[in-house]
Amino acid sequence: MYLAKVIGVVVATHKVESLKGEKILLVQPIDTNEHPTGNSQVVIDAVGAGAGEVVLIATGSSARKVFGNNDTPIDASIVGIVEHVEVTG
Repeated sequence: MYLAKVIGVVVATHKVESLKGEKILLVQPIDTNEHPTGNSQVVIDAVGAGAGEVVLIATGSSARKVFGNNDTPIDASIVGIVEHVEVTG
């Protein structure tokens, strides 16, 4: 899992049946100081996240399990909205 910030919305008028009705967002991975890291990524939203929010991203089979269908073509999904990050040490 990793932290990311929601930076946009993806609108897909044609998609596979298992993704119909799902919200697709564009996120930018970030570090614990909210600095961008890596490339942006398209994800499926499972929690109702919005623009500018910091979110927790699950990837791989964990991302698909959120939707209860292991055959759904999902590589990454938003599984939490982050209130704050506290780093110790």
